[in-house]
Amino acid sequence: MTDTGVLEHRYAPRGACAQAFERRDPELVLSGPAGTGKSRACLEKLHMMALLTPGMKALMVRKTLRSLASSAAQTYEKFVAAEALTNGSVSFFGGNQREPAQYRYSNGSTITLGGMDNPSKVMSTEYDIVYVQEATELTEDDWEALTTRLRNYEMSFQQLIADTNPSTPTHWLRQRANNGQTTMLESRHTDNPTLYGDDGQITTRGRDYIEGKLDKLTGPRKARLRHGKWVTAEGAIYETWDDAVHLVDRFYLPKDWDRWWVVDFGFSHPFVLQRWAEDPDGRLVLYAEQYMTKRLVEDHARDVMVAVTRWVQGEERREEDEATAENVLAAVEAGRRQWIEPEPRGVVCDHDAEGRATLEKHLGRSTTAATKKVTEGIQAVQSRLKLQDDGRPRLTVMRDTVRERDMSQEEAKLPASTAEEIPGYVWANPKGKEAPLKEQDDGCDAMRYMVAERDLGAGEPKVRWLT
Repeated sequence: MTDTGVLEHRYAPRGACAQAFERRDPELVLSGPAGTGKSRACLEKLHMMALLTPGMKALMVRKTLRSLASSAAQTYEKFVAAEALTNGSVSFFGGNQREPAQYRYSNGSTITLGGMDNPSKVMSTEYDIVYVQEATELTEDDWEALTTRLRNYEMSFQQLIADTNPSTPTHWLRQRANNGQTTMLESRHTDNPTLYGDDGQITTRGRDYIEGKLDKLTGPRKARLRHGKWVTAEGAIYETWDDAVHLVDRFYLPKDWDRWWVVDFGFSHPFVLQRWAEDPDGRLVLYAEQYMTKRLVEDHARDVMVAVTRWVQGEERREEDEATAENVLAAVEAGRRQWIEPEPRGVVCDHDAEGRATLEKHLGRSTTAATKKVTEGIQAVQSRLKLQDDGRPRLTVMRDTVRERDMSQEEAKLPASTAEEIPGYVWANPKGKEAPLKEQDDGCDAMRYMVAERDLGAGEPKVRWLT
């Protein structure tokens, strides 16, 4: 039996988070450093409006549905609607072919979940309020398309509300705020009661988070995530990198496109294994990667082989069949598992002899030592990032390349994918531009190895064959 009695839920917003509850601006964005409570404030407003307005329709959206499920949806269930979900006045509907996933309220209100990477279901409905998490991930076309869905009129106002960490000062969202189309509220760490008490003093948790994590960041990541500034990285190596151009939505990769795997070894810093596709015209697209710390090479080998193969229909499986890389490889070699994507044309690796030997053993294939000419490699990547005569670059990265996020990287506010590294990949000496800063560069190193393999020529023989 559903208990729809009185619910007690406590939330006391401050600063910009409190202002967000009062504002009815058509377009409202909470901008600020990491950890100020921006997402929580937006979700609390969504929940409050759903409770107060029977039949209200809301949309919770991010660039990709998968990233929304691992972020905003978890915050909503754990902190915002926990009591309502427990007593049954809110229930979760997982979606079907006709309707997207949504939270359904006993008064007829709904909060639909969606991603702009597959907008067909969510864009066919009209809403009263739309919440966008991490709005800088969207294109301006995405944003304006969402504004056209605000016409359900069950609420007394219709609103597109969003949160974001700062990006570059030229980003379309910042420009939209500068010209008055969008209202931008600046959130600060003092807005978050878990970081600062009512007396204005930093809490133990605040000290651990701000001084222990954010203060240790460097460059533009520190300026944006610690201080909430919209800045461009000083000495950025890939100045032409543009999320709107080089980050692309996931698409079908033809079977006849060559595949390449590239590895940068690591343990305390990230191990990176990138999977690239090359089209017939030589364009490269990074479509999947492992980006993980504190994991052994043989475990990475197992993970990639599990990702690229599947059990042959009818094969009996045992729990231990995927426990080790040896077991997975043995199943592939015995024909019990089959490839679900083309096998790589080559596996290009950093010059770690022990790492290469371990990887070769557990993949059952040879590897190629990467061309490590840093300056030439960087210049080759820069060349591929430039728009060609057809208006397209020769290197792109799919969104959500990482299937398993490294939570230790996320908690430390460090990059957890190659795309997240690129904006902060800078010269050690911005004036000299002789060598990159050797921090948070593992994915960028691997990307450079990939481009060097295709664009810088062979040089001396680099292949080591298994015997």
